[in-house]
Amino acid sequence: MAEYKSFKPDWAPEKNDKAFACSVMDGIEGITDTTVGNINPQLEKGRRKPIRKLVLPVEEYVNGVAQGNRMVLSRAITLIESNNSDHFAKAQNVLQQLLPRTGKALRIGITGVPGAGKSTMIEALGNMLCNMGHKIAVLTVDPTSSVTKGSILGDKTRMGTLSRNQNAFIRPSPAGGTLGGVARKSRETMLMCEAAGYDIIIIETVGVGQSEITVRSMVDFFMLVVLTGAGDELQGIKKGIMELADAIVINKADGDNLLKAKVSRGEYERMIEYIRPATEGWQTHAYLCSAIKKTGLKELWKVIEIFTKMTKEKGSFQKRRENQLLDWTYSMIDEHLHNLFFDDPIITGRMPEVRQSVLTGKISPTQAVAELINLFDIERAAKRHSGIF
Repeated sequence: MAEYKSFKPDWAPEKNDKAFACSVMDGIEGITDTTVGNINPQLEKGRRKPIRKLVLPVEEYVNGVAQGNRMVLSRAITLIESNNSDHFAKAQNVLQQLLPRTGKALRIGITGVPGAGKSTMIEALGNMLCNMGHKIAVLTVDPTSSVTKGSILGDKTRMGTLSRNQNAFIRPSPAGGTLGGVARKSRETMLMCEAAGYDIIIIETVGVGQSEITVRSMVDFFMLVVLTGAGDELQGIKKGIMELADAIVINKADGDNLLKAKVSRGEYERMIEYIRPATEGWQTHAYLCSAIKKTGLKELWKVIEIFTKMTKEKGSFQKRRENQLLDWTYSMIDEHLHNLFFDDPIITGRMPEVRQSVLTGKISPTQAVAELINLFDIERAAKRHSGIF
């Protein structure tokens, strides 16, 4: 077999040493695959590499996910997240067949302000849980630009060691303009991971404020990660996202910041006094944690275990799951009706004139809405989308 040959480029410095590591590879005659150290034997024999199927048959998705194949799981999630109407029915078919394998995992939501160290803490916690024998799936949601409509999807880069763990699966997804700190298909993605055998699902939201709380309707245990000096007791009266948290974790409690973190813990404990417990029978508390120093993680996991055991014994765990299914159903109805309305050709045809009338003050927004609603024929719109469900 031919071997690669390398040489110094023409622009190499005259006195190059080991610090100058650049080299140029010579080509290999007759070989079209130039991947370093990975010559395709099929190409050497003049055979082409098989073309990869973009969409697999339903059976391959179902069997691959059920066997825990991470590649097939990734492609199944891509199918679910697709906006192509042709993929919708197949994705739902896959999900329906895998549904009996879901519902057995513990679902944990982690949210907090940008820079609170959510990703770093998830990696530290995830590695610890993997070492304990658990299989972890982490679903990270990245904000989508309102200008370019793109997302960096870079949270996985902060979880270098966890992403290489065979017992962990990390999937970044764009928020896609969806409010609430989660992606539009986060629920379906979570079920896919459960079907693949992951017993702990962690959902990391985008950096959120007080009103972005959709993740609460998706998880069993909701954790709010905060920093020192983030507010005073007045924030407890304002409530918002804090009244939905089962635990408030003060991260980066190490080094010179440890004393400030202890003070903040006392402040948050006083805030909690103003708030009704997020889960019936469970008292929310503030905890100290350092993702860098790996301190407070075992204690935090013990709190989650106690919470899970207690809520299952009292029945509130199952009750919350049932309410979440109903919330999911209602949210999909809202989304479907929204799409029916704005995709209707009569509405889209009339919209520019109505919009201009509102902007020029000829009619009020209320009158505009009344006119568009009266024009909308839901039966006609539903026939155009009869294949969706």
